[in-house]
Amino acid sequence: MEKIKKRIKGPFCLILAICCLGSAALAGIPSDYIVKPEDLPALGKWMFDHDQNPASWLGEKYQGKALREPINVVIVDKFADSDYKAKQKLVLNFARAGYRSREGHSGGYRGYIAGHLFGQLPAEDGRAFSNALYLLNNNHGRIFGPHFEKNKYYFIGAFSREIVAPLKKVKHQYGSFIRARDDFANKMDKKTVYKIIGYANMNNKIGNDPALTTGDHDGSAVILNAVE
Repeated sequence: MEKIKKRIKGPFCLILAICCLGSAALAGIPSDYIVKPEDLPALGKWMFDHDQNPASWLGEKYQGKALREPINVVIVDKFADSDYKAKQKLVLNFARAGYRSREGHSGGYRGYIAGHLFGQLPAEDGRAFSNALYLLNNNHGRIFGPHFEKNKYYFIGAFSREIVAPLKKVKHQYGSFIRARDDFANKMDKKTVYKIIGYANMNNKIGNDPALTTGDHDGSAVILNAVE
């Protein structure tokens, strides 16, 4: 498998890895980490680390507070006819939007949908979907799913913008959740079969906590719906 991966480049390598990835594991997530937006399954508010705790943005402090990573993207596909095809279609369209699987990012995260924890896409170690190399300022994110319900496949994602500061002690610094979410969604809407249909209230904005923050996040996830 490793030799095969080395010979295949771009999104097709990621698609191959998808075949070997289990779909989900039963999750024991606290109820206050879960939200039920209108017309959507129950969703985790946060991206979770390998210990099933809400992920903290590389452990970085933002304005003196721990920076928690919110789910800010929901993707719905009623046309795919299998988990694999739903993932394959998503990866190919991400590439068309300029968000390819790129190295230089932390990995191993999970996302909660309707009672299950899903491993991240890209599934390869140290990768995320990004619009630029990790050596440059970039928007990047991880996707979780799909969950199949009511004849639709559901994915969720956590996207953020990082600022690369090579002369600083902390080389990769948090930039924005909103800028990354909106750039990703707008590129998908303009260049792919996934279109923006609205926003879900994720109830995951933290603004007044003395120890935690979600930076500029507004508490909403953009909803992208496949049209074919």
